[in-house]
Amino acid sequence: MDRERVYRGIREGYSRAADRGRGPGAAAIGRRIGYSDDEMDAVPAEANLGLGCGNPVALADLRAGETVLDLGSGAGFDALLAAREVGEGGRVIGVDITPAMAALARANARAARDAGVAFLLGAMERLPVADETIDVVISNCSINLSPAKEEVFREAFRVLRPGGRLLVSDIVMVARLPGRVRDSIVALDGRIAGAPSRDRYLALIARAGFAGIEVIGEAPFPVFCMANDPTAQAVLGDLALTPGEIRATGSAIASIRVRAFRPTTE
Repeated sequence: MDRERVYRGIREGYSRAADRGRGPGAAAIGRRIGYSDDEMDAVPAEANLGLGCGNPVALADLRAGETVLDLGSGAGFDALLAAREVGEGGRVIGVDITPAMAALARANARAARDAGVAFLLGAMERLPVADETIDVVISNCSINLSPAKEEVFREAFRVLRPGGRLLVSDIVMVARLPGRVRDSIVALDGRIAGAPSRDRYLALIARAGFAGIEVIGEAPFPVFCMANDPTAQAVLGDLALTPGEIRATGSAIASIRVRAFRPTTE
Protein backbone atom coordinates (compact mmCIF):
# COMPACT_ATOMS: atom_id res chain seq x y z
CA MET A 1 0.00 0.00 0.00
CA ASP A 2 1.27 3.48 -0.91
CA ARG A 3 1.83 5.12 2.49
CA GLU A 4 1.64 8.68 1.19
CA ARG A 5 -1.62 7.93 -0.58
CA VAL A 6 -3.07 6.65 2.70
CA TYR A 7 -1.86 9.73 4.57
CA ARG A 8 -3.35 11.98 1.92
CA GLY A 9 -6.70 10.23 2.22
CA ILE A 10 -6.64 10.53 6.01
CA ARG A 11 -5.84 14.24 5.87
CA GLU A 12 -8.57 14.92 3.33
CA GLY A 13 -11.24 12.93 5.16
CA TYR A 14 -10.48 14.22 8.63
CA SER A 15 -10.07 17.79 7.41
CA ARG A 16 -13.67 17.55 6.23
CA ALA A 17 -14.67 16.13 9.62
CA ALA A 18 -12.90 18.99 11.42
CA ASP A 19 -14.56 21.59 9.19
CA ARG A 20 -17.97 19.97 9.72
CA GLY A 21 -17.54 19.99 13.50
CA ARG A 22 -19.60 17.98 15.94
CA GLY A 23 -21.20 15.13 14.05
CA PRO A 24 -24.83 14.04 14.34
CA GLY A 25 -25.48 11.68 17.21
CA ALA A 26 -22.06 12.34 18.80
CA ALA A 27 -23.48 12.16 22.32
CA ALA A 28 -25.32 8.90 21.62
CA ILE A 29 -22.19 7.38 20.10
CA GLY A 30 -20.18 8.60 23.11
CA ARG A 31 -22.52 6.86 25.54
CA ARG A 32 -22.47 3.68 23.45
CA ILE A 33 -18.67 3.46 23.51
CA GLY A 34 -18.19 4.21 27.20
CA TYR A 35 -18.30 7.93 27.99
CA SER A 36 -20.48 9.29 30.79
CA ASP A 37 -22.60 12.41 30.40
CA ASP A 38 -20.36 14.07 32.98
CA GLU A 39 -17.30 13.39 30.83
CA MET A 40 -18.97 14.69 27.69
CA ASP A 41 -20.10 17.82 29.55
CA ALA A 42 -16.65 18.44 31.03
CA VAL A 43 -14.97 19.55 27.78
CA PRO A 44 -16.05 21.84 24.92
CA ALA A 45 -18.75 20.19 22.82
CA GLU A 46 -16.72 20.64 19.63
CA ALA A 47 -14.04 18.32 21.03
CA ASN A 48 -16.40 15.34 20.70
CA LEU A 49 -16.90 14.69 16.99
CA GLY A 50 -18.31 11.19 17.49
CA LEU A 51 -15.27 9.49 15.93
CA GLY A 52 -14.08 7.13 18.68
CA CYS A 53 -14.66 3.46 19.44
CA GLY A 54 -14.00 3.43 23.18
CA ASN A 55 -12.91 5.49 26.18
CA PRO A 56 -9.17 4.95 26.78
CA VAL A 57 -9.02 7.55 29.55
CA ALA A 58 -11.43 5.48 31.66
CA LEU A 59 -9.01 2.54 31.40
CA ALA A 60 -5.76 4.38 32.04
CA ASP A 61 -5.91 4.92 35.82
CA LEU A 62 -4.25 8.29 35.32
CA ARG A 63 -2.49 9.87 38.28
CA ALA A 64 -1.76 13.45 39.25
CA GLY A 65 1.45 14.74 37.72
CA GLU A 66 1.74 12.16 34.93
CA THR A 67 2.63 12.96 31.32
CA VAL A 68 0.18 11.50 28.79
CA LEU A 69 0.54 11.16 25.01
CA ASP A 70 -2.60 10.79 22.85
CA LEU A 71 -1.96 9.22 19.43
CA GLY A 72 -4.31 10.49 16.74
CA SER A 73 -5.74 13.08 19.09
CA GLY A 74 -8.29 14.53 16.65
CA ALA A 75 -10.29 17.41 18.09
CA GLY A 76 -8.80 16.84 21.55
CA PHE A 77 -11.62 15.06 23.39
CA ASP A 78 -9.55 12.37 25.13
CA ALA A 79 -6.57 14.66 25.69
CA LEU A 80 -8.74 17.21 27.49
CA LEU A 81 -10.33 14.49 29.62
CA ALA A 82 -6.86 13.18 30.47
CA ALA A 83 -5.78 16.67 31.52
CA ARG A 84 -8.51 16.70 34.17
CA GLU A 85 -7.05 13.51 35.65
CA VAL A 86 -3.35 14.48 35.71
CA GLY A 87 -4.04 17.96 37.10
CA GLU A 88 -1.94 21.11 37.00
CA GLY A 89 1.26 19.21 37.73
CA GLY A 90 0.73 16.90 34.78
CA ARG A 91 1.00 17.32 31.04
CA VAL A 92 -0.90 15.98 28.04
CA ILE A 93 0.42 15.93 24.47
CA GLY A 94 -1.76 15.15 21.48
CA VAL A 95 -0.31 14.20 18.08
CA ASP A 96 -2.35 14.21 14.88
CA ILE A 97 -1.44 14.09 11.19
CA THR A 98 -4.27 16.39 10.04
CA PRO A 99 -3.56 20.14 10.34
CA ALA A 100 -7.25 21.04 10.58
CA MET A 101 -7.72 18.62 13.48
CA ALA A 102 -4.67 19.93 15.34
CA ALA A 103 -5.96 23.49 14.90
CA LEU A 104 -9.42 22.51 16.16
CA ALA A 105 -7.91 20.75 19.16
CA ARG A 106 -5.88 23.83 20.06
CA ALA A 107 -9.01 25.97 19.83
CA ASN A 108 -10.83 23.52 22.13
CA ALA A 109 -7.94 23.64 24.63
CA ARG A 110 -8.14 27.44 24.65
CA ALA A 111 -11.90 27.25 25.19
CA ALA A 112 -11.31 24.87 28.09
CA ARG A 113 -8.59 27.20 29.43
CA ASP A 114 -6.30 24.24 29.79
CA ALA A 115 -2.67 25.28 29.49
CA GLY A 116 -1.44 21.79 30.35
CA VAL A 117 -2.37 20.37 26.95
CA ALA A 118 -0.33 20.75 23.75
CA PHE A 119 -1.27 19.50 20.30
CA LEU A 120 1.50 18.68 17.82
CA LEU A 121 1.30 17.99 14.11
CA GLY A 122 2.95 14.71 13.24
CA ALA A 123 2.62 11.07 12.22
CA MET A 124 2.18 8.29 14.76
CA GLU A 125 4.92 6.35 12.97
CA ARG A 126 7.43 9.18 13.60
CA LEU A 127 6.39 10.83 16.83
CA PRO A 128 7.79 14.32 17.55
CA VAL A 129 8.45 13.25 21.16
CA ALA A 130 11.71 12.46 22.95
CA ASP A 131 12.68 9.00 24.22
CA GLU A 132 11.38 7.86 27.61
CA THR A 133 9.47 11.05 28.45
CA ILE A 134 5.91 9.70 28.65
CA ASP A 135 4.14 7.88 31.49
CA VAL A 136 1.01 6.82 29.60
CA VAL A 137 0.21 6.48 25.88
CA ILE A 138 -3.47 6.44 24.93
CA SER A 139 -5.18 6.17 21.56
CA ASN A 140 -8.80 6.00 20.44
CA CYS A 141 -9.62 4.33 17.13
CA SER A 142 -6.63 5.81 15.31
CA ILE A 143 -3.89 3.18 15.09
CA ASN A 144 -6.06 1.09 12.73
CA LEU A 145 -5.71 3.91 10.18
CA SER A 146 -1.94 3.57 10.01
CA PRO A 147 -0.38 1.75 7.06
CA ALA A 148 2.51 0.78 9.38
CA LYS A 149 0.96 -0.26 12.68
CA GLU A 150 4.04 -2.02 14.02
CA GLU A 151 5.99 1.24 13.64
CA VAL A 152 3.30 3.01 15.69
CA PHE A 153 3.65 0.54 18.55
CA ARG A 154 7.45 0.73 18.38
CA GLU A 155 7.26 4.51 18.61
CA ALA A 156 4.88 4.25 21.57
CA PHE A 157 7.38 1.91 23.24
CA ARG A 158 10.25 4.32 22.52
CA VAL A 159 8.64 7.36 24.12
CA LEU A 160 7.36 5.54 27.21
CA ARG A 161 9.43 5.49 30.36
CA PRO A 162 10.26 2.00 31.67
CA GLY A 163 7.15 0.82 33.48
CA GLY A 164 4.98 3.14 31.38
CA ARG A 165 1.51 2.11 30.22
CA LEU A 166 -0.19 1.76 26.84
CA LEU A 167 -4.02 2.00 26.77
CA VAL A 168 -5.76 1.80 23.42
CA SER A 169 -9.30 1.54 22.13
CA ASP A 170 -9.36 0.36 18.53
CA ILE A 171 -11.24 -1.75 16.04
CA VAL A 172 -10.28 -5.20 14.84
CA MET A 173 -11.71 -7.75 12.44
CA VAL A 174 -13.50 -10.75 13.91
CA ALA A 175 -15.01 -12.08 10.65
CA ARG A 176 -14.57 -11.69 6.90
CA LEU A 177 -15.83 -8.52 5.27
CA PRO A 178 -18.24 -8.70 2.32
CA GLY A 179 -16.28 -9.19 -0.87
CA ARG A 180 -17.01 -5.78 -2.40
CA VAL A 181 -15.82 -4.02 0.75
CA ARG A 182 -12.74 -6.21 1.06
CA ASP A 183 -11.73 -5.67 -2.55
CA SER A 184 -12.50 -1.97 -2.79
CA ILE A 185 -9.63 0.45 -3.33
CA VAL A 186 -11.57 2.93 -1.18
CA ALA A 187 -11.77 0.36 1.60
CA LEU A 188 -8.06 -0.33 1.44
CA ASP A 189 -7.42 3.33 2.22
CA GLY A 190 -10.01 3.43 4.96
CA ARG A 191 -10.50 2.46 8.55
CA ILE A 192 -12.64 -0.62 7.94
CA ALA A 193 -10.42 -2.74 5.69
CA GLY A 194 -7.28 -1.36 7.33
CA ALA A 195 -8.15 -2.96 10.66
CA PRO A 196 -6.19 -6.14 11.43
CA SER A 197 -7.49 -9.26 13.11
CA ARG A 198 -7.59 -9.34 16.90
CA ASP A 199 -4.69 -11.80 17.09
CA ARG A 200 -2.52 -9.82 14.69
CA TYR A 201 -3.21 -6.58 16.56
CA LEU A 202 -2.04 -8.12 19.84
CA ALA A 203 0.96 -9.71 18.12
CA LEU A 204 2.08 -6.33 16.78
CA ILE A 205 2.01 -4.90 20.31
CA ALA A 206 4.10 -7.81 21.56
CA ARG A 207 6.61 -7.48 18.71
CA ALA A 208 7.17 -3.85 19.66
CA GLY A 209 8.46 -5.05 23.06
CA PHE A 210 5.44 -4.59 25.32
CA ALA A 211 4.68 -6.98 28.17
CA GLY A 212 1.61 -7.69 30.29
CA ILE A 213 -0.64 -7.36 27.23
CA GLU A 214 -4.25 -7.73 28.29
CA VAL A 215 -7.57 -7.36 26.51
CA ILE A 216 -9.71 -5.58 29.09
CA GLY A 217 -12.82 -5.19 26.97
CA GLU A 218 -14.26 -6.25 23.64
CA ALA A 219 -17.66 -5.58 22.10
CA PRO A 220 -19.38 -5.46 18.70
CA PHE A 221 -18.99 -2.12 16.95
CA PRO A 222 -22.33 -1.32 15.31
CA VAL A 223 -22.56 0.50 12.01
CA PHE A 224 -24.33 3.51 13.59
CA CYS A 225 -21.16 4.22 15.58
CA MET A 226 -19.36 4.77 12.26
CA ALA A 227 -21.80 7.47 11.18
CA ASN A 228 -19.33 10.36 11.55
CA ASP A 229 -16.15 8.62 10.43
CA PRO A 230 -15.08 9.83 6.97
CA THR A 231 -13.12 6.73 5.96
CA ALA A 232 -15.86 4.35 7.09
CA GLN A 233 -18.45 6.41 5.26
CA ALA A 234 -16.32 6.30 2.11
CA VAL A 235 -16.84 2.55 2.16
CA LEU A 236 -20.44 2.42 3.33
CA GLY A 237 -21.57 5.28 1.09
CA ASP A 238 -19.46 5.22 -2.04
CA LEU A 239 -19.93 1.50 -2.60
CA ALA A 240 -23.73 1.77 -2.27
CA LEU A 241 -23.82 -1.37 -0.13
CA THR A 242 -26.98 -3.41 0.18
CA PRO A 243 -28.63 -3.69 3.63
CA GLY A 244 -27.27 -7.23 3.91
CA GLU A 245 -23.73 -6.08 3.14
CA ILE A 246 -24.03 -3.29 5.72
CA ARG A 247 -25.11 -5.82 8.37
CA ALA A 248 -22.27 -8.15 7.40
CA THR A 249 -19.77 -5.29 7.57
CA GLY A 250 -20.94 -4.35 11.07
CA SER A 251 -20.80 -7.93 12.35
CA ALA A 252 -17.22 -8.30 11.09
CA ILE A 253 -15.94 -5.46 13.29
CA ALA A 254 -15.33 -5.34 17.04
CA SER A 255 -14.12 -2.63 19.38
CA ILE A 256 -11.24 -3.81 21.55
CA ARG A 257 -9.63 -2.23 24.62
CA VAL A 258 -6.03 -3.24 25.33
CA ARG A 259 -3.58 -2.49 28.14
CA ALA A 260 0.16 -3.18 27.99
CA PHE A 261 3.36 -2.05 29.70
CA ARG A 262 6.89 -1.19 28.77
CA PRO A 263 9.00 -3.47 30.98
CA THR A 264 11.08 -1.87 33.70
CA THR A 265 14.07 -3.97 32.59
CA GLU A 266 14.80 -5.07 29.02
